[in-house]
Amino acid sequence: MKKLAGKVAIVSGSGRGIGRACALKLAAEGARVVVNDLDAAPATETVDAIRAAGGEAIAVVGSVTDSDFAARFVGAAIDTWNGLDIIVNNAGYTWDAVIQKMSDEQFDAILDVHLKAPFRILREAIGFIREAAKREAEAGQEIFRKVVNVSSISGTNGNPGQTNYSTAKAGVTGMTRTLAKEWGRYKVNVNAVAFGYIVTRMTQATGPGGATVDIGGRTLPAGVPAQQVRMMEAGIPLGRGGTPEEAANAIYLLCTPEADYVSGQVLMVTGGL
Repeated sequence: MKKLAGKVAIVSGSGRGIGRACALKLAAEGARVVVNDLDAAPATETVDAIRAAGGEAIAVVGSVTDSDFAARFVGAAIDTWNGLDIIVNNAGYTWDAVIQKMSDEQFDAILDVHLKAPFRILREAIGFIREAAKREAEAGQEIFRKVVNVSSISGTNGNPGQTNYSTAKAGVTGMTRTLAKEWGRYKVNVNAVAFGYIVTRMTQATGPGGATVDIGGRTLPAGVPAQQVRMMEAGIPLGRGGTPEEAANAIYLLCTPEADYVSGQVLMVTGGL
């Protein structure tokens, strides 16, 4: 029996990178997955990969910052499979600058995607979760649901040039620990993972000029200068950055039945950094 057989999961930002690896991992362990990405093509590719491996998945395309997104995302799981057991808040990007060069728009945009969007998704989900938990308690059942919020060591330790991102990820920790207290009565384990250097398209080593990505109509820098990557890796006891699959495995651990008594925690996934 697969550990997540019969479970329904929603994973934001799962068309690429860590989110895609997470969606594939949860599906491989039996979960039915609602996939999300800003763009239709990567979302569809993830769904197709899950289905090709024998799993079940659907896509909800769009920005997690849209005012109607949370209702569409949560509603897709409930309308399609009449359930919601796992919520992974993963979507996000970085838009860096030192504070004296950071605009209000820059600060607000990063808080919107990393902190306000998870808040809205979780607020939308609680109605279904509360009613399901009540029915299960009346039937004498103890069924655990899982929330995993993706944070970063920028949120736990700070990082130069990332006032916006560090603030948002620190907020994720506060939200995680608060909801662990509020939602324990509903048998929901609420945890976070704080990643160190994970190699994705947003953090891969780049040469002069660097790469860019288009997010919400903005062209933003992507990747990290190769020299900086070497410096980061030199400080990691395991000697390298993590892979998206390794990051996804950490999220998966907190979704398993073995984590039913783990709540309100921040799991550091840093290669020992």
